Amino acid sequence: MASLKTILFLGVCLSDWIVITAEQNFGPKVENVRWLSLDFKTILTWTVPKSNHTYHVLFWDQDPEWEESEECSQVSDLECDLSNHLMPFDRTYTADIQTIPDTMSYDPDELPHTFSPSFNPYKESNISAMQFTVEEVDEKTVTVNITDTLTSVHFGEKQLTIRDIFKKDLKYKISYYKSGSTGKRDILSDSSIAEVSGLDPGQSYCFMVAAYITSRTKPLKQGAWSQHWCMEGYRNFLQGLSVGAWVGGIFIFLTVLVLISTVTVLCYRRNKQRYETTQTSQTSGPI
Repeated sequence: MASLKTILFLGVCLSDWIVITAEQNFGPKVENVRWLSLDFKTILTWTVPKSNHTYHVLFWDQDPEWEESEECSQVSDLECDLSNHLMPFDRTYTADIQTIPDTMSYDPDELPHTFSPSFNPYKESNISAMQFTVEEVDEKTVTVNITDTLTSVHFGEKQLTIRDIFKKDLKYKISYYKSGSTGKRDILSDSSIAEVSGLDPGQSYCFMVAAYITSRTKPLKQGAWSQHWCMEGYRNFLQGLSVGAWVGGIFIFLTVLVLISTVTVLCYRRNKQRYETTQTSQTSGPI
Protein backbone atom coordinates (compact mmCIF):
# COMPACT_ATOMS: atom_id res chain seq x y z
CA MET A 1 0.00 0.00 0.00
CA ALA A 2 2.84 2.34 0.89
CA SER A 3 4.59 1.63 -2.40
CA LEU A 4 1.35 2.34 -4.32
CA LYS A 5 0.97 5.73 -2.61
CA THR A 6 4.61 6.47 -3.43
CA ILE A 7 4.05 5.66 -7.11
CA LEU A 8 0.95 7.84 -7.26
CA PHE A 9 2.78 10.70 -5.57
CA LEU A 10 5.66 10.41 -8.03
CA GLY A 11 3.16 10.38 -10.93
CA VAL A 12 1.52 13.61 -9.77
CA CYS A 13 4.88 15.28 -9.29
CA LEU A 14 6.02 14.15 -12.73
CA SER A 15 2.84 15.55 -14.33
CA ASP A 16 3.32 18.89 -12.58
CA TRP A 17 6.93 18.98 -13.66
CA ILE A 18 5.97 18.29 -17.29
CA VAL A 19 3.38 21.09 -17.24
CA ILE A 20 5.78 23.58 -15.62
CA THR A 21 8.54 22.65 -18.06
CA ALA A 22 6.20 22.99 -21.04
CA GLU A 23 5.07 26.43 -19.89
CA GLN A 24 8.66 27.52 -19.41
CA ASN A 25 9.59 26.31 -22.91
CA PHE A 26 6.45 27.14 -24.87
CA GLY A 27 4.41 29.56 -22.75
CA PRO A 28 1.14 29.13 -20.83
CA LYS A 29 -2.13 27.84 -22.24
CA VAL A 30 -4.86 30.42 -22.78
CA GLU A 31 -7.97 30.35 -20.58
CA ASN A 32 -11.58 31.56 -20.56
CA VAL A 33 -12.08 31.27 -24.32
CA ARG A 34 -15.36 32.95 -25.36
CA TRP A 35 -17.26 33.98 -28.47
CA LEU A 36 -18.64 37.54 -28.55
CA SER A 37 -20.95 38.15 -31.50
CA LEU A 38 -23.26 41.07 -32.35
CA ASP A 39 -24.95 41.43 -35.76
CA PHE A 40 -22.55 38.76 -37.09
CA LYS A 41 -19.42 40.61 -36.03
CA THR A 42 -17.81 37.71 -34.19
CA ILE A 43 -14.79 38.10 -31.91
CA LEU A 44 -12.98 35.22 -30.21
CA THR A 45 -11.49 36.30 -26.87
CA TRP A 46 -9.34 34.65 -24.22
CA THR A 47 -7.24 35.40 -21.15
CA VAL A 48 -3.76 34.30 -20.20
CA PRO A 49 -1.31 34.93 -17.35
CA LYS A 50 0.99 37.85 -18.10
CA SER A 51 3.39 36.95 -20.89
CA ASN A 52 4.91 38.33 -24.08
CA HIS A 53 3.93 35.40 -26.26
CA THR A 54 1.93 35.49 -29.47
CA TYR A 55 -1.03 33.32 -30.40
CA HIS A 56 -2.19 31.43 -33.45
CA VAL A 57 -5.87 30.66 -34.07
CA LEU A 58 -7.25 27.80 -36.13
CA PHE A 59 -10.94 27.14 -36.73
CA TRP A 60 -12.94 24.14 -37.87
CA ASP A 61 -16.50 23.57 -39.13
CA GLN A 62 -16.66 19.77 -39.38
CA ASP A 63 -14.54 19.74 -42.56
CA PRO A 64 -11.54 17.40 -42.53
CA GLU A 65 -8.95 20.18 -42.26
CA TRP A 66 -8.52 23.01 -39.76
CA GLU A 67 -8.44 26.46 -41.36
CA GLU A 68 -6.50 29.55 -40.41
CA SER A 69 -6.85 33.28 -40.86
CA GLU A 70 -4.03 35.70 -41.66
CA GLU A 71 -5.59 38.22 -39.25
CA CYS A 72 -5.37 35.66 -36.45
CA SER A 73 -1.85 34.38 -37.05
CA GLN A 74 0.89 35.33 -34.59
CA VAL A 75 -1.34 37.89 -32.85
CA SER A 76 -0.26 39.52 -29.60
CA ASP A 77 -3.75 40.71 -28.61
CA LEU A 78 -6.03 38.48 -26.59
CA GLU A 79 -8.73 38.45 -29.25
CA CYS A 80 -9.29 37.60 -32.88
CA ASP A 81 -11.94 38.81 -35.36
CA LEU A 82 -13.31 35.83 -37.32
CA SER A 83 -16.39 37.60 -38.73
CA ASN A 84 -15.44 37.15 -42.38
CA HIS A 85 -14.38 33.52 -41.98
CA LEU A 86 -17.33 31.87 -40.26
CA MET A 87 -19.24 31.15 -43.47
CA PRO A 88 -21.63 29.55 -44.21
CA PHE A 89 -23.30 31.12 -41.19
CA ASP A 90 -25.45 28.15 -40.24
CA ARG A 91 -22.59 25.85 -39.29
CA THR A 92 -21.05 24.98 -35.95
CA TYR A 93 -17.48 26.20 -35.51
CA THR A 94 -14.73 25.40 -33.02
CA ALA A 95 -11.47 27.34 -32.58
CA ASP A 96 -8.07 26.22 -31.35
CA ILE A 97 -5.85 28.89 -29.77
CA GLN A 98 -2.18 27.97 -29.70
CA THR A 99 0.54 29.73 -27.71
CA ILE A 100 3.59 30.41 -29.86
CA PRO A 101 6.95 30.19 -28.03
CA ASP A 102 9.77 32.72 -28.33
CA THR A 103 12.12 30.10 -29.73
CA MET A 104 12.66 29.95 -33.46
CA SER A 105 12.12 26.21 -33.78
CA TYR A 106 9.36 24.16 -32.19
CA ASP A 107 7.13 21.21 -32.88
CA PRO A 108 3.55 22.43 -33.66
CA ASP A 109 2.14 19.27 -32.12
CA GLU A 110 3.69 20.18 -28.77
CA LEU A 111 2.36 23.73 -28.57
CA PRO A 112 0.09 24.55 -25.62
CA HIS A 113 -3.42 24.98 -27.01
CA THR A 114 -7.01 25.42 -25.83
CA PHE A 115 -10.21 24.62 -27.68
CA SER A 116 -13.12 27.04 -27.68
CA PRO A 117 -16.76 26.15 -27.06
CA SER A 118 -18.67 25.44 -30.26
CA PHE A 119 -20.45 28.39 -31.90
CA ASN A 120 -23.07 28.78 -34.65
CA PRO A 121 -23.36 32.41 -35.91
CA TYR A 122 -26.81 31.92 -37.45
CA LYS A 123 -28.27 30.53 -34.24
CA GLU A 124 -26.27 32.49 -31.64
CA SER A 125 -25.14 35.91 -32.88
CA ASN A 126 -26.94 38.62 -30.88
CA ILE A 127 -29.10 41.10 -32.81
CA SER A 128 -28.97 44.76 -31.79
CA ALA A 129 -31.88 47.18 -31.38
CA MET A 130 -33.69 48.26 -34.53
CA GLN A 131 -34.74 51.71 -35.73
CA PHE A 132 -38.36 52.48 -36.67
CA THR A 133 -40.94 55.22 -37.17
CA VAL A 134 -44.70 55.33 -36.61
CA GLU A 135 -47.19 57.04 -38.93
CA GLU A 136 -50.85 57.61 -38.10
CA VAL A 137 -53.32 56.25 -40.66
CA ASP A 138 -56.50 57.20 -38.81
CA GLU A 139 -57.74 57.45 -35.21
CA LYS A 140 -57.57 53.66 -34.73
CA THR A 141 -54.65 52.62 -36.98
CA VAL A 142 -50.92 53.34 -37.34
CA THR A 143 -48.19 52.04 -39.63
CA VAL A 144 -44.86 50.94 -38.10
CA ASN A 145 -41.90 51.28 -40.52
CA ILE A 146 -38.88 49.24 -39.39
CA THR A 147 -35.33 49.59 -40.73
CA ASP A 148 -33.39 46.31 -40.99
CA THR A 149 -30.17 46.31 -38.96
CA LEU A 150 -26.91 46.25 -40.93
CA THR A 151 -24.47 43.44 -40.16
CA SER A 152 -20.68 43.55 -40.35
CA VAL A 153 -20.71 41.14 -43.29
CA HIS A 154 -20.09 42.33 -46.85
CA PHE A 155 -20.96 40.43 -50.02
CA GLY A 156 -18.97 42.11 -52.75
CA GLU A 157 -19.64 45.82 -52.30
CA LYS A 158 -22.94 45.30 -50.49
CA GLN A 159 -23.18 45.37 -46.70
CA LEU A 160 -25.69 42.71 -45.71
CA THR A 161 -28.67 43.37 -43.45
CA ILE A 162 -30.14 40.83 -41.06
CA ARG A 163 -32.95 40.33 -43.63
CA ASP A 164 -30.34 39.33 -46.23
CA ILE A 165 -29.06 36.63 -43.88
CA PHE A 166 -32.22 35.36 -42.14
CA LYS A 167 -34.61 35.88 -45.09
CA LYS A 168 -38.08 34.42 -44.26
CA ASP A 169 -36.81 33.29 -40.87
CA LEU A 170 -36.86 36.94 -39.71
CA LYS A 171 -40.01 38.43 -38.22
CA TYR A 172 -40.58 41.66 -36.31
CA LYS A 173 -42.02 41.76 -32.79
CA ILE A 174 -43.97 44.94 -32.06
CA SER A 175 -44.98 45.78 -28.51
CA TYR A 176 -47.34 48.67 -27.75
CA TYR A 177 -49.27 50.04 -24.80
CA LYS A 178 -51.30 53.06 -23.76
CA SER A 179 -49.16 55.82 -22.30
CA GLY A 180 -49.22 55.53 -18.52
CA SER A 181 -50.57 51.93 -18.59
CA THR A 182 -48.73 48.77 -17.48
CA GLY A 183 -50.62 46.45 -19.82
CA LYS A 184 -49.12 45.85 -23.27
CA ARG A 185 -49.85 43.91 -26.44
CA ASP A 186 -47.41 42.09 -28.74
CA ILE A 187 -47.81 41.26 -32.42
CA LEU A 188 -45.50 39.52 -34.93
CA SER A 189 -45.13 40.87 -38.45
CA ASP A 190 -43.56 39.18 -41.49
CA SER A 191 -42.94 42.57 -43.09
CA SER A 192 -40.88 45.54 -42.00
CA ILE A 193 -43.95 47.68 -42.76
CA ALA A 194 -46.58 46.63 -40.23
CA GLU A 195 -50.06 47.93 -39.53
CA VAL A 196 -51.33 48.14 -35.95
CA SER A 197 -55.10 48.59 -35.72
CA GLY A 198 -57.77 48.55 -33.04
CA LEU A 199 -56.34 51.49 -31.09
CA ASP A 200 -58.60 53.58 -28.88
CA PRO A 201 -59.28 56.97 -30.50
CA GLY A 202 -57.82 59.95 -28.70
CA GLN A 203 -55.38 57.86 -26.61
CA SER A 204 -51.57 58.21 -26.51
CA TYR A 205 -49.62 55.02 -27.35
CA CYS A 206 -45.96 53.95 -27.02
CA PHE A 207 -44.26 51.40 -29.30
CA MET A 208 -41.09 49.24 -29.30
CA VAL A 209 -39.78 46.73 -31.85
CA ALA A 210 -37.29 43.84 -31.90
CA ALA A 211 -36.05 41.28 -34.41
CA TYR A 212 -37.54 37.82 -33.91
CA ILE A 213 -35.84 34.71 -35.38
CA THR A 214 -38.36 31.89 -35.56
CA SER A 215 -35.91 28.96 -35.94
CA ARG A 216 -33.80 29.79 -32.88
CA THR A 217 -34.14 28.35 -29.41
CA LYS A 218 -36.33 30.40 -27.07
CA PRO A 219 -33.58 32.34 -25.19
CA LEU A 220 -32.07 33.52 -28.51
CA LYS A 221 -35.17 34.11 -30.63
CA GLN A 222 -35.54 37.80 -29.86
CA GLY A 223 -33.07 40.61 -30.49
CA ALA A 224 -32.65 43.67 -28.29
CA TRP A 225 -35.66 45.93 -27.79
CA SER A 226 -35.57 49.32 -29.46
CA GLN A 227 -36.13 52.56 -27.59
CA HIS A 228 -39.70 53.58 -26.85
CA TRP A 229 -41.45 55.76 -29.44
CA CYS A 230 -44.58 57.50 -28.12
CA MET A 231 -47.24 59.33 -30.10
CA GLU A 232 -49.67 61.88 -28.69
CA GLY A 233 -53.29 60.92 -29.29
CA TYR A 234 -55.67 63.45 -30.87
CA ARG A 235 -58.04 65.10 -28.41
CA ASN A 236 -60.51 67.89 -29.09
CA PHE A 237 -61.02 70.74 -26.62
CA LEU A 238 -63.76 69.02 -24.63
CA GLN A 239 -61.79 65.71 -24.37
CA GLY A 240 -58.85 67.59 -22.93
CA LEU A 241 -60.81 69.13 -20.02
CA SER A 242 -60.31 67.72 -16.55
CA VAL A 243 -63.13 67.00 -14.09
CA GLY A 244 -62.37 70.24 -12.23
CA ALA A 245 -62.51 72.18 -15.48
CA TRP A 246 -65.86 70.61 -16.30
CA VAL A 247 -67.26 71.53 -12.85
CA GLY A 248 -65.90 75.07 -13.13
CA GLY A 249 -67.30 75.44 -16.62
CA ILE A 250 -70.76 74.26 -15.57
CA PHE A 251 -70.72 76.62 -12.59
CA ILE A 252 -69.77 79.56 -14.80
CA PHE A 253 -72.42 78.60 -17.34
CA LEU A 254 -75.15 78.40 -14.68
CA THR A 255 -74.03 81.73 -13.14
CA VAL A 256 -74.15 83.45 -16.53
CA LEU A 257 -77.54 81.84 -17.23
CA VAL A 258 -78.90 83.10 -13.90
CA LEU A 259 -77.55 86.61 -14.56
CA ILE A 260 -79.06 86.68 -18.04
CA SER A 261 -82.39 85.44 -16.70
CA THR A 262 -82.34 88.00 -13.86
CA VAL A 263 -81.46 90.88 -16.19
CA THR A 264 -84.13 89.76 -18.64
CA VAL A 265 -86.79 89.62 -15.91
CA LEU A 266 -85.76 93.02 -14.51
CA CYS A 267 -85.79 94.58 -17.96
CA TYR A 268 -89.14 93.02 -18.69
CA ARG A 269 -90.63 94.32 -15.42
CA ARG A 270 -89.17 97.82 -15.94
CA ASN A 271 -90.48 98.00 -19.50
CA LYS A 272 -93.85 96.69 -18.39
CA GLN A 273 -94.03 99.22 -15.58
CA ARG A 274 -93.06 102.05 -17.94
CA TYR A 275 -95.69 100.93 -20.42
CA GLU A 276 -98.38 100.77 -17.76
CA THR A 277 -97.45 104.26 -16.49
CA THR A 278 -97.65 105.65 -19.97
CA GLN A 279 -101.05 104.08 -20.55
CA THR A 280 -102.39 105.42 -17.23
CA SER A 281 -101.22 108.97 -18.07
CA GLN A 282 -102.90 108.85 -21.41
CA THR A 283 -106.18 107.56 -19.95
CA SER A 284 -106.35 110.12 -17.12
CA GLY A 285 -105.68 113.15 -19.41
CA PRO A 286 -108.48 115.65 -20.65
CA ILE A 287 -110.60 114.64 -23.62
